[in-house]
Amino acid sequence: MNIKIIGANCKNGMQLYKMATRAIEEVNSEIQLEKLDDKKAIQRYNVQNIPGLVINEKLVSQGKVLSQREISKLIT
Repeated sequence: MNIKIIGANCKNGMQLYKMATRAIEEVNSEIQLEKLDDKKAIQRYNVQNIPGLVINEKLVSQGKVLSQREISKLIT
């Protein structure tokens, strides 16, 4: 599984990255977590509001910081 945080250098992006890291640790799974902060990534995944959360190349959330529990539900 691959998770990408789009717009990871903004305040909310950093918080989303933190929540995703905790969710991955909770699940104890081998999941790759990437930070992307370039315009190409924003356009590629059609993110209208950052931060965006992409799981397995599918945009699942944008414009808000999901909780650890919400991310855990998405990855299990």
